[in-house]
Amino acid sequence: MTDATADAAGEDEAPRKKGSKLPLLVGLLFALLGGGGGFFAAYSGLLPFLGSAQSEAAAGQAAADAGHGEGGHENTGDPDAAAGVASFIELPQLVASLGPVTALHHLRFSAQLEVAPERRAAVEQLMPRILDVLNTYLRALEPRDVEAQGALIRLRAQMLRRIQMVAGEDGVRDLLVTEFVLN
Repeated sequence: MTDATADAAGEDEAPRKKGSKLPLLVGLLFALLGGGGGFFAAYSGLLPFLGSAQSEAAAGQAAADAGHGEGGHENTGDPDAAAGVASFIELPQLVASLGPVTALHHLRFSAQLEVAPERRAAVEQLMPRILDVLNTYLRALEPRDVEAQGALIRLRAQMLRRIQMVAGEDGVRDLLVTEFVLN
């Protein structure tokens, strides 16, 4: 009888049938298709709330082409104005101490402002306010704020926003960081 009980117990432990991998593969396929479709929609500007840079550039080019149409725009002879070339204003080098005095961390910062050529004089007149905003912001930073991964991108965006609040969003197009050194 021991053999009969062993056979009965052996039948209960039969290997289980493995599940199909088809649902996993179908899910993976749908995830890839959804990701690819989402990328295409964002990249091509089909999503209105993202404001794609390509769709803005295309709209700007279409507006420029419309202005140069039949009898519309005279050539003034200034190639920079016709091409929409930006003007750059160099900011003086700023040195800001970070954290407590005992740590002796200093940030050396240099940048240039990208402005529309017609707004250059107005932005230059606001330079003392712009430098004050930058100095105040940089001196409020701590070493960990500067050392973090991706810090330069975040800090650049913060500084540009503060500059645009002083000079106006139409006054300063971009902030180009030329030196960012932590000693």
